[in-house]
Amino acid sequence: MKKHIPGEPTLLSEYMPGAGGIKAVNHIYKNVRPDGLTVGNVGGGLVSNAVLGEAGVLYDFNKLIYLGSPHSHYHWVFMTRRESALGSLEALRGASGVRIGAQSVGHSVYIVGRLFAYLMGLKEPKFVVGYSGPEVDLALARGEVDARINNADTLLKRNPEWLAKGVIDLHAIMEVPKGAKHPDFARLSEVEEFARSEKERKVLTMLRAFRQVGSPYILPPGTPKEQVNILQQAIAKTFNDPGFRSEYKKLTGDDATPLLPDEMDRSIKELPREREIVELFKKIAGAGPLPPR
Repeated sequence: MKKHIPGEPTLLSEYMPGAGGIKAVNHIYKNVRPDGLTVGNVGGGLVSNAVLGEAGVLYDFNKLIYLGSPHSHYHWVFMTRRESALGSLEALRGASGVRIGAQSVGHSVYIVGRLFAYLMGLKEPKFVVGYSGPEVDLALARGEVDARINNADTLLKRNPEWLAKGVIDLHAIMEVPKGAKHPDFARLSEVEEFARSEKERKVLTMLRAFRQVGSPYILPPGTPKEQVNILQQAIAKTFNDPGFRSEYKKLTGDDATPLLPDEMDRSIKELPREREIVELFKKIAGAGPLPPR
């Protein structure tokens, strides 16, 4: 980024721990001088924490200035262990108490697993938590759980033999953003096909937006337009720089899928905010029974 800012200023990185990024966003929003010299970079919880009314949020995410994010595409797939004999949607819906593994209540894998189970109409699914990511794989292989959600690219990298040997059955996928097909899983049903109402589709839109914003770079409200333009252009040039894309791939193992400021603004503006949608999302994401449909 440095070489794309006039004068190539020195860039310093400062880590600010606290509440999954809430402290850092509060600091950018309330304490930082809006002169373009301090830029925040946090996870997608910036948006979800505010929309869901999490404790400690002191910022209005609608007033922040967004510079963009290096990644915006994501794919979750729902899979079952073949030995569980749940290879079809009918079998999944016919079984009671399907065990779905995840890391913890509130983890993205847990939330997405709950959403898939809800929309696909599973009967009293049981969510088994307390694992790390690789441990969920091991639990599935051992038969401790029957199903799990995982990132499609992680599945390809970590468990290619499962696909090659037919160890698992794949049932559905969630595209972020909607319409972004995964080349290896394009045949799978998109989870929105199982939605029965506009309310359920809006919950999906909410979750997609939470994930699509990636790890946004932000400025405080009131930053002069000239400084905003300089930094937005610098970010855009950085994202298109072959050196950045190569380094990103090397560090993360994934291809960069940048989200530019205008696209980020549009995603945030289109994010559902209705109270009933927020409440339904919270029930799906929580620890209690899935809500009735």
